[in-house]
Amino acid sequence: MGVPFWFHFLGLVVVASPAMLVALLGLKTLLGLRFSESTQAALTRSTVVIGLLASLAVLAMMLIFDTRHVPVEVGNWVLIEKTGLHFFFHLKFVFDRLSVPFTILSFVLCGVVGAFASSYLHRDDGYSRFFLLYAVFLFGMVVSSLAGTIETLFFGWELVGLSSALLVAYFHTRPGPVRNGLRIWTIYRFSDAAFLLAALMLHHLAGAGEFDRLMGSGAWPEGTATVAGSSVFWIGLLLLITAAGKSGMVPFSGWLPRAMEGPTPSSAVFYGALSIHLGTYLLLRVSPLLDVSPTLRICVLAMGFISAVYGAIVSRVQTDVKNALAFASLTQVGIITMEIGAGLYYIALIHMIGHATLRTLQLLRAPSVLKDRQMLENAIGGRLPVPTAEITEPRWRRSLYRFAHERGFLDAMLDEYIVRPFVQIFRFFDSCERRWTNWLSGEHVEQSDPSPAETPAPCHDLQEVT
Repeated sequence: MGVPFWFHFLGLVVVASPAMLVALLGLKTLLGLRFSESTQAALTRSTVVIGLLASLAVLAMMLIFDTRHVPVEVGNWVLIEKTGLHFFFHLKFVFDRLSVPFTILSFVLCGVVGAFASSYLHRDDGYSRFFLLYAVFLFGMVVSSLAGTIETLFFGWELVGLSSALLVAYFHTRPGPVRNGLRIWTIYRFSDAAFLLAALMLHHLAGAGEFDRLMGSGAWPEGTATVAGSSVFWIGLLLLITAAGKSGMVPFSGWLPRAMEGPTPSSAVFYGALSIHLGTYLLLRVSPLLDVSPTLRICVLAMGFISAVYGAIVSRVQTDVKNALAFASLTQVGIITMEIGAGLYYIALIHMIGHATLRTLQLLRAPSVLKDRQMLENAIGGRLPVPTAEITEPRWRRSLYRFAHERGFLDAMLDEYIVRPFVQIFRFFDSCERRWTNWLSGEHVEQSDPSPAETPAPCHDLQEVT
């Protein structure tokens, strides 16, 4: 009889612990207070431990009481009811076999990375800013993992994307990180637009955004989608685009090396462990849609295969260890996506957990690899052998090497076929608006065109960091 109460209480503790960390560090910044590095590290450590213990307690109770699906209702936060319009933002969290392991993984890896960052960023000017954005990321990951409605998932999804882009631009005094952070945020906007369209279609077809209604009342992964017909394919395709943008799959893989501009702790927990797997987590959450649409399943398999092959080829020519690990992560994400497309949901979940743990260790270890290499060369009294390319290699191998070195020309194609047309369209409408306002104000039309100084920078400079 006390089980529902304790489930509800522990579930709220899991969500509230990172929310409290965001509130404490955010209010400290707003009020101009100063916390020492040890205080901020202690706050981070305490909230992560509390959330982790609560998550483990929920898992233990689910095993003891043989419960596979525990919803925690928080109620409607936004409710709009008019003639022909019914919209509500329903805040609901679900503890099941998918969300609980991913939440525990988030707390464990964020705790490890937070402990590493407290020493790695010691006396850095942006120490407080890093831990505030880190807290936002942790909160977004927990909300996304436990989301019981598509609106709640989108809320956590946006927190993860915002904190990721801002931490890529962490070294904001240099133009490179800022430009790369802006590029990543732009790609996130494109994939998030697909997410919103899918959410609106699901609301229109099912009348609500709860996954229990959309994916069936059965516990994951045994639910049966309630949405049927050709609309399943289009909804699933939009969600696949959403997942591809967040996980860096083809054709959005160009932003992966740009993300390495951030500090090593953020690169490890974002693009080696958690954020890059959020897209595959979304596919697992909506996996009942794949059972309804075989065509959608084929699209998921194709997306995973192309991304895995692309990541395997490109990772082999990278000269920077973080870039090589980023594309190696893409290879594994592609394989996980293929496992989802093949219906191997539990294997995909185990693969995600194992890969995230391994990649976090590798990225945190990356800064000391060069030092270890120098120590080894000093010990042997000579240089370690370095592989060199043969000039007489076949043409196809040289072409493949160039393809991999240019990272598949994805950034160049993105600039040419997406960024440039959008910039030209926006400039055209800006010119029309200036002519209209100048005509209304009685000024000469010839003066309405923006001067070169006022014109936004062309998209050519976006290729400088490729």
